[in-house]
Amino acid sequence: MALQISATNPEHPALLLDLPWHTPLEEWPEEYLVALPRGISRHVVRYARAGTEVVAVKELAERPATREYELLRTLDRMGIPAVDPLAVVTGRVDASGAPLEPVLITRHLGGSLPYRSMFETTMRPSTMNRLMDALTVLLVRLHLAGFAWGDCSLSNTLFRRDAGAFAAYLVDAETGELHERLSNGQRDYDVDLARVNIAGELMDLEASGALHPSVDPILFGTTICERYTDLWTELTRESVYPVDQRRDMDRRIRRLNDLGFDVAEMQIRHNDHGDTVTFVPKVVDAGHHQRQLLRLTGLDTEENQARRLLNDLEHWMATQDDYAPGDPLGARTEVLAHRWVREVFRPTVRAVPEGIRRTLDPAQLFHELLEHRWYMSEQARHDVGLDAATKDYVDRAPRV
Repeated sequence: MALQISATNPEHPALLLDLPWHTPLEEWPEEYLVALPRGISRHVVRYARAGTEVVAVKELAERPATREYELLRTLDRMGIPAVDPLAVVTGRVDASGAPLEPVLITRHLGGSLPYRSMFETTMRPSTMNRLMDALTVLLVRLHLAGFAWGDCSLSNTLFRRDAGAFAAYLVDAETGELHERLSNGQRDYDVDLARVNIAGELMDLEASGALHPSVDPILFGTTICERYTDLWTELTRESVYPVDQRRDMDRRIRRLNDLGFDVAEMQIRHNDHGDTVTFVPKVVDAGHHQRQLLRLTGLDTEENQARRLLNDLEHWMATQDDYAPGDPLGARTEVLAHRWVREVFRPTVRAVPEGIRRTLDPAQLFHELLEHRWYMSEQARHDVGLDAATKDYVDRAPRV
């Protein structure tokens, strides 16, 4: 069988042709390899240079290699943080013609390190907490997407700094399964596997003397499970509020933001009498709010501004008789969004004297008014309304 490099991008095979495919991976010459830290693996894994790229090469049988390649491509299309699959190489033989195992090739994630290597160094408690949070967020995101990992571990997870925070990335999807939706049993099994794997690796590091004495392997594994449960519950639970208590919904959105999640939209359902609403948030990728607000209203803002404005838009739409919550992105929503700009956004901004608002762009001013409304409502223990908040904001603003 001739050597075959299967890839979706036509540029990738050309980058990979010069690698020594007729040599077993564990015997590749040093001239091809890149010295980077890696976790433990049941397969032979090497980092190599292919043109300007650094790639991870893993030997495994053809069927699991192809399956993992397709799973990683699917996760990429879904926007899940995972390594980028480049190709599967089959038809490998050595110099004597004996068959060699196929390989899966992924792009090395620049600036990343395996979680396992992080615990071989001295870390401050705050850093450890951020690492745990990032790993928890990754596991929750996978489960929200219907992906059961089946092998979450410190070796199968990369981390890298992302704008001052830590982000975790899936490395190994060999045991993963994608479903339309995971059952509670599937999630619990996946989380328990993560607990056992993580605690086991930390015990291994402890036995070798590489783990800092302050890290308790059992406690760390258990804490991951607790944080997962808290985050999953916060993201997926339904909340029922009186229709006029929007500050309760605001408070929940803020908790989600503090946990590192953005709210793309809110599933809001009125009860039969119209006096309560059921609220379920949906989480999204970075930059979503800018794109969504620009599409719906034509307002071009920063991401945090867009998030706040969209939250207000969602609340306002839920009070309109012609709102269609079953079609949150449909034409009816676009009409309501433009009405919100005409009837809420622009009049509110114009209610602020020019001497106060001339130093702020309209989106930032409206954002500050919404923040002011939040704080006033918290103090008053009820929603004070946008008009009252705007008047108080103007009264308190320094005169120029």
